[in-house]
Amino acid sequence: MSAGARYLVGTALIALAAMAAGAVVPGSWRPGWWLALGIALVVQAPLGWWLMTSIGTERFLPVWALGILMRLVTVGLTGLVIVPVLGLPAAPALLALAGFLVASLVLEGIVSALQHSQAPVR
Repeated sequence: MSAGARYLVGTALIALAAMAAGAVVPGSWRPGWWLALGIALVVQAPLGWWLMTSIGTERFLPVWALGILMRLVTVGLTGLVIVPVLGLPAAPALLALAGFLVASLVLEGIVSALQHSQAPVR
């Protein structure tokens, strides 16, 4: 299985776990929780897949840096624009968003390590 495919399977598992947890979070947290999950999936899934497909190429570091920048911009725009416009409490939405993004970053590290451990030594 390719790194990109592993990453997408892991992302689906994170999303399923987040959906299950969304059923038990306090009612006041749910709108922010679902918003954060949607935003994280829309932003993180393509960025992570792109990063995984660039493992072993000269574009890996620029793709990684752009991904980090996009995550920071996403959290900033969510906190400064989207949450206030929707009138949601900021803490639940931003904590959930940060949690989902961190879980995705951990997944990137795991998949990258697996991919590098299988790479031929030059």
